[in-house]
Amino acid sequence: QVQLVESGGGLVQAGGSLRLSCAASGSTFSINVISWYRQHPGRERDLVASIETGGTIRYADSVKGRFTISRDNTKNTVYLQMDSLKPEDTDVYFCAAIYDAYREVRGQGTLVTVSS
Repeated sequence: QVQLVESGGGLVQAGGSLRLSCAASGSTFSINVISWYRQHPGRERDLVASIETGGTIRYADSVKGRFTISRDNTKNTVYLQMDSLKPEDTDVYFCAAIYDAYREVRGQGTLVTVSS
């Protein structure tokens, strides 16, 4: 079993920055990939960025050059550094992990609000 807890959301003005954290616990050795998603109520989730155990990183086109995903293996934590935030980045962000190749777990989510 893997558990995820996010932190770091909040209110920021356009052009500002926030850093989200996703702390993993439990069988962290079995994690294959951790991803950040954002989801608007009533809509499908959108992939923001992902980082695989082997180091492969992917970004959505909408955040390339502004967001950076990274990890600290000593803390079992994945970060999402969000710079040059725009009002359209406002959403609930959550991290999700694939472990044991096919199991998925997600965190509770954290709200990011970007004011214009």
